[in-house]
Amino acid sequence: MAGFDFDLFVIGGGSGGVRAARYAGQRGVRVALAESARMGGTCVNVGCIPKKLYSYAAEHAEGFADARGYGWQFPVQPVLDWEQLKANRAQAIGKLNAIYENLMTGAQVNRMQGHASLVDAHTVQVRHDDGRLTQHSAATVLIATGGRPWLPEVPGRELAVVSDDVFDLPRFPRRLVVVGGGYIACEFASIFHGMGSEVTLLYRGEQILRGFDDEVRDFAAEEMRKAGVDIRVHADVQRIEAAGDARRVHLRDGAVLDADVVLYATGRRANTAGLGLEAVGARQSENGAIAVDQHFATSVPGVYALGDVVGRLELTPVALAEAMALVDQLFGPLPGQARRTMDYDNVPTAVFTHPPIGTVGLSEQQAREKFGKVRIYRSDFRPLQHSLSGRSERTLVKLVVDDATDRVLGAHMVGADAGEVIQGFAVALKCGATKAQFDATIGIHPTGAEEFVTLRDVART
Repeated sequence: MAGFDFDLFVIGGGSGGVRAARYAGQRGVRVALAESARMGGTCVNVGCIPKKLYSYAAEHAEGFADARGYGWQFPVQPVLDWEQLKANRAQAIGKLNAIYENLMTGAQVNRMQGHASLVDAHTVQVRHDDGRLTQHSAATVLIATGGRPWLPEVPGRELAVVSDDVFDLPRFPRRLVVVGGGYIACEFASIFHGMGSEVTLLYRGEQILRGFDDEVRDFAAEEMRKAGVDIRVHADVQRIEAAGDARRVHLRDGAVLDADVVLYATGRRANTAGLGLEAVGARQSENGAIAVDQHFATSVPGVYALGDVVGRLELTPVALAEAMALVDQLFGPLPGQARRTMDYDNVPTAVFTHPPIGTVGLSEQQAREKFGKVRIYRSDFRPLQHSLSGRSERTLVKLVVDDATDRVLGAHMVGADAGEVIQGFAVALKCGATKAQFDATIGIHPTGAEEFVTLRDVART
């Protein structure tokens, strides 16, 4: 790749970009990476990590309440210090930013702080934060700029906040309206309710969490409502207006809601603004995502893209896996290692609502469409811990099984530690485990996870 400044130029310092730059650097490839914000991207700064930290904060409130059933007495009612939580979170995220920077140094990646854009297929222009404008040639360019929150064109939208803003609200919202029904909306509704907000969640559709198993959706919604989240479906916002320091939300059915904060979590869009895609002729899909083939190649030879900016499975571990597959494809695997490829089947995921959701494989609806006859095994129960806590929360476990082969097609859970539980069962599904093999596995007692290997009765076919 002589004649170029770099063998690989990465635009974007999120999970996918950092992983690609690091792995390429380990192969002796000359790599540069440009990022205009803090290293780590959405996940580290305004996504997975801080969201999970705030979820833990909400869990502590539940734990304080549950503890009384176990004999613990609190002379003083615990109170959330919002400013302390924000400060502690910022400190933790700052450490992660530094770790990501050190990863680049360790892999001998030329790290540039500034906004990068394409001049042509092999030239990247960087407008550095210090005002300098530089150009760099590269044999290969990788775009990994992620996504950003999307706000619909509703009157008063400027009065709302998005998920990027919610971690550093100047004051804790005693009344929060969340608009949206996807996993981000549901997670923040649960989190802020757990921390003490009065939360109303508004969704235009029939049921929250579209795309998940229907039974899981219904069960999760019921548990969230039992906990105190006011979920309103078929609810369409007409406009938002200021009401002093508060916000007033007008719905199309005539209802009016007052809130301290209105959070819009109505989806995300590919972060492609200012990349120069139009200038080089890179094709984009209707929703703005960069179009790529199965090898992550764009319509411009030598330019690749991966992660949220291509709009496939918008999950951090998927971006990491895509990055490793691409580096192996472009520069070969490390000695002694097999070449990685990307497989989107049986990708597990979790939704950190309260209670959380864990899922892997096909939903019941997807399985019926693809395989025809299936067997459904399911159980819902009150977890042991709540026999003393007094909470009415229940857990759902569900298996979707192909009737012809006995292979487990989907595993779903709503309940405590669902993400931790499903991660292990995801390995089983990846290996093609059958229901008979689940049945032959001894459970760990007493746990919620054991229910997956003790399901014996078919709920429906």
